Amino acid sequence: EQDGRYSVTGRLESAGLVGMVRRVRYDGQAQGVLRNGRFTPARYSEQADTGRRQSESVMEYRRGVPQVKVYNPPRDPNTDGLDPATQGGTVDPLTALFATLRDVPAGQECNRKLTLFDGKRRSQIVLGAPQPTESGVACPGEYRRLEGFSADDMAEKSRFPFTVQMVPVGQMMRVTEVTMESLYGNARLKRR
Repeated sequence: EQDGRYSVTGRLESAGLVGMVRRVRYDGQAQGVLRNGRFTPARYSEQADTGRRQSESVMEYRRGVPQVKVYNPPRDPNTDGLDPATQGGTVDPLTALFATLRDVPAGQECNRKLTLFDGKRRSQIVLGAPQPTESGVACPGEYRRLEGFSADDMAEKSRFPFTVQMVPVGQMMRVTEVTMESLYGNARLKRR
């Protein structure tokens, strides 16, 4: 974060037993503006391999509305996914992840709702009220699939609960661990 702008690069890879059973990888980049706690993306790119599908997406934003520049495999705008022109005010997946995992001033942790658009599908991250723990706070949360997902995806699972553990670092609160339910079982993300 600098001068009201943000830039983030991220990689997610399966490891441990899940990595032996199913390879999952996500590489992404996002840039945008951060004003008064509100994220407005300017550009997003991703390459993902979920073990079931491989995809690539590039979006640029015009006045907060995503413009899909690349989406592979190609989507049929008439039958496949949502119209990007109707997704103003959403954030890309990496911006949502950054907004959830970044250090924040004490008192601003948790209590957040972000609506995401990945070029085809709309989803949401909701963080509830902070719960005190021995070392800081826990933020109960949920990732929800909303629109643009196949009927099979929605029938398989549409809500994924998670918990964000945060500890104080000076005047800031820092995420140390996220535990979640995934399609492949329980998962844990630990900060190094």
